[in-house]
Amino acid sequence: MSARRRWIGLIFISMAISLVIIDGTIVNTIFPAIIDELELSSTEVQWVQESYVLVFASLLLVFGSIADRFGRKRILNLGIVIFIVASVWAGLTDSASSMILARVVQGIGGAMVLPTTLSLVNANFQGKERGIAFAIWGSTIGGMVAVGPVLGGWLATDFSWRWAFMVNLPLGVIILAGLLILVPESKAAQRAGGIDWIGAAISVVMFSTLVFGLIEGRVYGWWEQTAKQFSVGSFEWPTESISVIPVSLAISLAATIVFVLWERRQEKAHKNVILDLGLFSITSFRNGSIAAAIISMGEFGILFALPLWLQNVLGLSPVSSGLVLLWLALGAFMASGVGGALSGKLPPARAVQIGVMLELIAVAGIALLASTDSGWLALAPLLLVYGIGVGLATAQLTGVVMQDVPMQQIGQASGSQSTVRQVGSALGIAVLGTMLFTGVQGNLETRLETTGLTPSQQAQVVEIVVDSAGGAIPVLDQILLPQQVSQQVLDDVVYQSGEAFTEGVKLAAWAAGLFLFLGFLSTFRLGRKAKVKA
Repeated sequence: MSARRRWIGLIFISMAISLVIIDGTIVNTIFPAIIDELELSSTEVQWVQESYVLVFASLLLVFGSIADRFGRKRILNLGIVIFIVASVWAGLTDSASSMILARVVQGIGGAMVLPTTLSLVNANFQGKERGIAFAIWGSTIGGMVAVGPVLGGWLATDFSWRWAFMVNLPLGVIILAGLLILVPESKAAQRAGGIDWIGAAISVVMFSTLVFGLIEGRVYGWWEQTAKQFSVGSFEWPTESISVIPVSLAISLAATIVFVLWERRQEKAHKNVILDLGLFSITSFRNGSIAAAIISMGEFGILFALPLWLQNVLGLSPVSSGLVLLWLALGAFMASGVGGALSGKLPPARAVQIGVMLELIAVAGIALLASTDSGWLALAPLLLVYGIGVGLATAQLTGVVMQDVPMQQIGQASGSQSTVRQVGSALGIAVLGTMLFTGVQGNLETRLETTGLTPSQQAQVVEIVVDSAGGAIPVLDQILLPQQVSQQVLDDVVYQSGEAFTEGVKLAAWAAGLFLFLGFLSTFRLGRKAKVKA
């Protein structure tokens, strides 16, 4: 296969991962329009958001392993077809239940795409070329996280929210054609016997319950049930003494133990496994996976808080807030060139450290400079630096994780690496989300004491601001007006709410910085001599 064909093929592989990554963020900016047209309840909104993430995260490992057996290109192409069909379904739907089902199917397609793109990059490039290819692949992921919101905002504003899904049809067809023509098939030699379906089922339970618990802990309560009761269809959580979250996490822990025991049993019998636990005896894979999990906690957690602040406090439109985040995307794409230039000249572990340090500097800058007075202008150069750091760290860390993995286990390793990142990002969002809203609540309670509101009104404002994730701040004057509050008091309440939310964002940024610092420390274990299982 010619070098030119490989690099053009990489463009289509990167476009495939772009399709999935954008869809994970684009929905956030089109939700108001979806809620309005489909008349979604709060529970339905939650499941439209989370169904995609839960299915996506829980199936990454499964499809990574299946791709090794049946062909990585074949599973990638099938994943794109499923993703396109589900996108058209979502774009044409006229009910909440249909939208939720479409998002579930999208998650299945996305879980087939992500690990297989990584496997194909690893299989088609060697040496210095692999480092450059990983730089492009990783920067694409970092950049598309920021492109999603602005694309969704633009489509929802100038056309219809339905086009945020329908646009995947022409793009998907183009990507599919490019992959079919330019990317060669890749598969691994397999042991006798079929797929480890029992291991697959256990892994789905293990990761779905874990990700659900991490994402929804703040909503339903980490131990005791909050005012919001968990329900699915006609089923409602039967007790108020304990939340669904500790039960979900306990199931995940039990499933993890069962999964390890089962996979070891399969190994001893020389049968196929979903995850060869021997991969973790490879030093670079083990240490890289640990670093990836910790770094992901800091990277994606702060990206959860910033759009909320930009829209609800600074008053930017979804499109405008997306344009601000494009500075991050620009930095990530710049990192592909930097990463490519560094390939072969600097140890990958050092490039990862540089990337994480840039992220840490940017996050610390956000924590120090974010204010309602400076607005988004103070954040733009910091987001650029942050994007460069994300692009460098993601790409080079991926290279470190995969560098010593035997080719026949690439799919398993890709699925495992992608899952680790997803779990890390879910944990980061859970922790930073808790820090954000705890900080907002505490700060706002103190600030409202001097506004002239009665204690009951103060409690009402705090509850509204926190429960709406800041979305009620721009309309607080309308909420309080019927209560005969003076205009001066109204203005003060809105101002204090914005300031409190800003303080919450700064607290979340410091927490993200702590995770990134821990991730930076973990990178010093990278680059040690690999120990590959015979």
